[in-house]
Amino acid sequence: MIQLEQPPSHQTQLTPIVKSKSQIKGLFIAIIIVSVWVISLSLLLSLDISKLKFWMLLPSILWQTFLYTGLFITSHDAMHGVVFPKNSKINHLIGILTLSFYGLLPYKKLLKKHWLHHHNPATQIDPDFHNGKHKNFFAWYLHFMKGYWSWGQIIALIIIYNFVKYILHIPSDNLNYFWVFPSLLSSLQLFYFGTFLPHSEPIEGYIQPHCAQTIPRPIWWSFITCYHFGYHEEHHEYPHVPWWQLPEIFQKAGGTHA
Repeated sequence: MIQLEQPPSHQTQLTPIVKSKSQIKGLFIAIIIVSVWVISLSLLLSLDISKLKFWMLLPSILWQTFLYTGLFITSHDAMHGVVFPKNSKINHLIGILTLSFYGLLPYKKLLKKHWLHHHNPATQIDPDFHNGKHKNFFAWYLHFMKGYWSWGQIIALIIIYNFVKYILHIPSDNLNYFWVFPSLLSSLQLFYFGTFLPHSEPIEGYIQPHCAQTIPRPIWWSFITCYHFGYHEEHHEYPHVPWWQLPEIFQKAGGTHA
């Protein structure tokens, strides 16, 4: 059985706002995200794009990127036990499923590293933090990705790619535009809005204990950019709150949107 790495108080003492809304809604939202991703990917992979120019495909690529980000955010909420709090097995099963869809990422490994990040943000043992040398965006991103990818995952993805291309006869252009590129762009999106911006050290220094800052945006833009992950200080303060409730937590704390 998969165990959360969070303190017991975060597992049982939910705020009233979470108790009243998230017990079933989180599961419903997760099912919608996965279903839309499956349907969208299936339709786009079967689309004849041989006569379309790249700029015509760009909206679909961005759409798929947004859905891939939704898969990861869903798995992230599962790591916090809030996709389906009533049943931890179903909750973690959804996390395993969405991470597998996202890129064959190992759920247990990410679960352990994610809670190490929450307990020790912006420290040498934080797996999401730079090592003191890789502070700029691209260096930090590469350092970050090295901690989560393995040759086994890459080889498995190459095998799946070739199986779909040669056995299922899906054109390589479709696979690249709607599967490969969106997943890579999503990793950049998640890193930029979920790690680089909120955890870069401010000029005046970090605010303890979370070493995270909120990037307030209009709610619609916050949703589009990274499923409200810009409310990062709130996320670290209330790790048991699902992504779709972070704007409400921000407002209740007296925050105002840009």
